[in-house]
Amino acid sequence: MARNDDSGAGAVILAFVLGAVTGAAVALLMAPASGEEMRRMIGEKAREGRDRANEAARQSREFWNRQRDTISTAVERGREAYQQARGGQPGGPAGERGEAL
Repeated sequence: MARNDDSGAGAVILAFVLGAVTGAAVALLMAPASGEEMRRMIGEKAREGRDRANEAARQSREFWNRQRDTISTAVERGREAYQQARGGQPGGPAGERGEAL
């Protein structure tokens, strides 16, 4: 079962990245600079922000893929334990097939 504290990791990373990009944009707009220099800096910061967002998305995908694999493994182990507990026979547990308990 996934831990609750890991469930919002992707959202936290995304919020951090968006906050950083917003802060950088405000700082650039408030700082005195020539128009050409300002456009260059904004473009550079936009590329950095895009790269950070892509990295955060990649990390989130990896996290959720690991969680999916963990859950799949747990379900398969539960299925195997159930099969083993009922003796590996097809059908339901004793009593469901008309057998004596």
